Amino acid sequence: MEAAKKIPLVVVAGPTASGKTAAAIHICQHFNGEVVSADSMQIYKYLSVGTAKPDEEEKSGIPHHLMDFLEPSQPFSVAEYVQLAKEAIADIHRRGKLPVVVGGTGLYIDSLIYNIQFSESDSDPKLREELQQYAAEHGNEALWNILKEKDPEAADNVHPNNVGRVVRAIEMIELTGKTKTQQLEESRREPSPYDVLYLALNYRDRQTLYDRINLRVNIMLEQGLENEARWLLEHGYAPTAAQAIGYKEMFGYLNGEETLEQAIEKIQQGSRRYAKRQLTWFRRNEEVQWLYPDDFEEKTDFLASLCETVSKWRKL
Repeated sequence: MEAAKKIPLVVVAGPTASGKTAAAIHICQHFNGEVVSADSMQIYKYLSVGTAKPDEEEKSGIPHHLMDFLEPSQPFSVAEYVQLAKEAIADIHRRGKLPVVVGGTGLYIDSLIYNIQFSESDSDPKLREELQQYAAEHGNEALWNILKEKDPEAADNVHPNNVGRVVRAIEMIELTGKTKTQQLEESRREPSPYDVLYLALNYRDRQTLYDRINLRVNIMLEQGLENEARWLLEHGYAPTAAQAIGYKEMFGYLNGEETLEQAIEKIQQGSRRYAKRQLTWFRRNEEVQWLYPDDFEEKTDFLASLCETVSKWRKL
């Protein structure tokens, strides 16, 4: 596909609480764009506060795609995400608008923009059952540590509580002898249909990011995280919700296993660890252009610089 025919696509990535959503919406406002979410938990209905899903006011009238559309009981794969995202991007482009992919799920983003070709791999039900049993007996973290040993890159992009994806990643290694990263590289059989500006947000001062994470957790509590977690627990959505940091800890509090203060501390700690894993994932990619909001005294200056970056790319 010739470069001139490729669909222009902006990606706004980065760790949790880095300001991706606000940056993406600002780009959409200035360049007639629409958001395509790349967040593996914001796809689910009912999981709103705990996943920091933007409300209507935050969206500022900008259409958001692939968010809040799936029942928590439904399974969902990376391949399904890529297919739906491609359809949304094509529709946005067809209407003369700029698609802006925003999120922190690196596997979703890279599988989409690098045109990863997915095939139905063989599965081993017995092995899968054994791995699930191992998690049940030894804990999700213990199973995740097995993946960490076999494929650190894949482990960096999946939460220990997402047992399904952890099991699948280990299963694929055992069946093919290749890591997820190796398989993704080998599956780039066709050129990308996109002309991508790959941006990622971070902070020079790591403590600034951690302070933003801690503040976000406090805001979630003010917005009703406890009530949302209780509702999910009562409606049988706990297994899916527990894959997102925040819910499992609140479930522990609601079940009387720990105090609210302990749960909050665990959420903040888990979020900081997740941010580190996200940064590790995005830093491996030399095509990512890093943006640092704390390089600017005023937020408006950062947003102006952000628009300048997009504008220069569009003129290339």
